[in-house]
Amino acid sequence: MALKGLDIFKLTPKKNCKDCGCPTCMAFSMKVAQGALSIDKCPHMSPEALATLAAATEPPMKTISIGEHKLGGETVMLRHEKTFVNKNLFALDLCAGMDDAAIDAKLAEADKVDYERIGERMRVECVYVSVKPEHGAERGAAVVKKAAATGRDVILHCCDAALAGDILKAAAADVKVLAGANADNWEAMNALATEHNLVLGVCCKDLSDAHDTIEKLEAAGNKNLIINICAESIKDAFSFTVQIRRAALKDGDRTFGYPTIVNVARLAPEDYTMQAALASLFTVRYGSVIVLGRMTYAEALPLFGLRQNIFTDPQKPMKVEPGIYPLNGADENSVVAVTVDFALTYFIVSGEIERSGVPTNLIITDAGGYSVLTAWAAGKFSAGSIAKFFEENDIASKIKSRTLILPGKVAVLKGELENKLPDWKIVVGPNEAIQLVRFLKDYK
Repeated sequence: MALKGLDIFKLTPKKNCKDCGCPTCMAFSMKVAQGALSIDKCPHMSPEALATLAAATEPPMKTISIGEHKLGGETVMLRHEKTFVNKNLFALDLCAGMDDAAIDAKLAEADKVDYERIGERMRVECVYVSVKPEHGAERGAAVVKKAAATGRDVILHCCDAALAGDILKAAAADVKVLAGANADNWEAMNALATEHNLVLGVCCKDLSDAHDTIEKLEAAGNKNLIINICAESIKDAFSFTVQIRRAALKDGDRTFGYPTIVNVARLAPEDYTMQAALASLFTVRYGSVIVLGRMTYAEALPLFGLRQNIFTDPQKPMKVEPGIYPLNGADENSVVAVTVDFALTYFIVSGEIERSGVPTNLIITDAGGYSVLTAWAAGKFSAGSIAKFFEENDIASKIKSRTLILPGKVAVLKGELENKLPDWKIVVGPNEAIQLVRFLKDYK
């Protein structure tokens, strides 16, 4: 259980600390308990006290790294309680028993899904490669190398320690996670993961066995772990992920304080619709790496959108980059529309403009991520802010058209905007985005 401010105060020396700027140790202790300061900012702490406090003030879920991505570090069960910290990753399921043509086709299909949404790159981040003894080390290493060549992080799933060792001799640099430790092989797998500096995946077919195995690994000094949910049924897989997260966050059992891998491709073989549905379920509750049998735009668009919504701070609005967005092949002579940088507003408005088929330059202004009326009420979307944006971004030299469509809900800005942009014809648009299709066609 994490220490509170008073508990920390008992372990801190009773001196002022000039380095952290706190007038008293009590104030310093409270800030540490709240997560505002790191305990190592106090130079008067003994190494023993630092070690005790550092362990006690860590998040109940450990943060681990897979390549450039971080997993874990969560402190709450539900997003609305505070926020989720590190987004889950999606992985593509491969087996060394597949032929090269099938592997190439699956990787090529996933490569097509690579786009940017609200400043975040949307693509499959990992490849989950399963190798069994009948496949052989040479074949396993070849598939690992092929997967790594795509620029994705490779998770090697192999429960045979000798086979895994042979694969790593040839392809250790291409692997980020070695998944396959269990109650029988944990010592050999731990030695391999430690030797090659890999995250070690602990197989979880039974919660009790997994708990015992993790305890042994921690006693051996390895806390760079991830829990691989190996349940046979959807019901058990969901139950395990929820119980593991609850045990760590609610019950204070740090043995279960690790991220999880959930392979939905194995829970619903060849049923890609069910896999996408399960991936959405485990994105919310509580898969850290979710493995799918394929990734096409049909699966990607809803899954990546859901992930971005879930792992965005609910107290911070999602914003798009301010600028000019040419839609429907718009050029410098096309009509201009203006709106705010709130992501939802952008997607709704741009979608309706695209549906109209009318070439339009959509200008997104910096409105703090608020919706149109909220930004207007806060003074962030006004005639002055629009005119300033036009001036700072030299819109007049980039666009020859002098027709500007204003959102209907802020029609009150028309007169003032005409004064600030005298060269522009200000047209009041419809109140609702859905009315843009007819409005633009009729205006054209």
